[in-house]
Amino acid sequence: MTHILPDNPKQPLFKVDIPAPDGQPRPLADGIAAKDDVFAGVRAAADILDAQRPDKIITIGGNCIVSLAPFDYLHGVYAARGESLGILWIDTHPDVSIPKDGYPNAHAMILGALLGQPENPLADLRRNPPFAANQVLYIGLQALHDYQARYLDSIGVDYKIQTETFVDNAEIQAFMARFDHVLVHLDIDVLDAKRFHSTYFANPELVGDGSGSGRMTLAELSDILQLISEYGDSVGFTVAEYLPFDEHRLHEMFQKVRILTE
Repeated sequence: MTHILPDNPKQPLFKVDIPAPDGQPRPLADGIAAKDDVFAGVRAAADILDAQRPDKIITIGGNCIVSLAPFDYLHGVYAARGESLGILWIDTHPDVSIPKDGYPNAHAMILGALLGQPENPLADLRRNPPFAANQVLYIGLQALHDYQARYLDSIGVDYKIQTETFVDNAEIQAFMARFDHVLVHLDIDVLDAKRFHSTYFANPELVGDGSGSGRMTLAELSDILQLISEYGDSVGFTVAEYLPFDEHRLHEMFQKVRILTE
């Protein structure tokens, strides 16, 4: 995973250990798949951050759940300094589901937890107050389920469905100008699976909650990230749901080649 990031010896690396896949189904608890493992991972990440006390955090690997601990932690750090944070949520999906909506995977609940969503068990993992609705800008958001739209509308998140066009540079700059710093959550599934294959929707064997793939090209994403780098002060950056299926398939294939294993 770290291979896709620039080599930077000034940035120490800390790994959150999670149970390795063993081919067995994980139990459902309180409407959340593998709840104990998920909660333990978030708490382990939060413990590392509390011990290290960084001012900036880069998170890579895992699904969208990995933004919970660092974004919550940074919210507390900068609020204590009287400085404001905005969240740029670059994602096909809103990530504001709750267990009663019928989809048990916690990665679909993460932003709701950061916003203090009622009936969201992940909200209990926060160690700082929730973010406000006006601290979020969605980039790349596609069509919503009705229950997702109802929640966002009820708390006043100003969002735009971006099936035809994405939010433009002026909107992103205007949003960032309101805050001292920004947090960037990049879910790789914002990219079009027909053009970029290391994303969830490039694997036809997987099923989600009925939501579709992203529409963004790598060039469009690059332009957006460059804009954020130029005009915003990023203190948190997450790269989530990078799923190199092609490499995984090659790995499985080469395991059956005798010269590589003898």
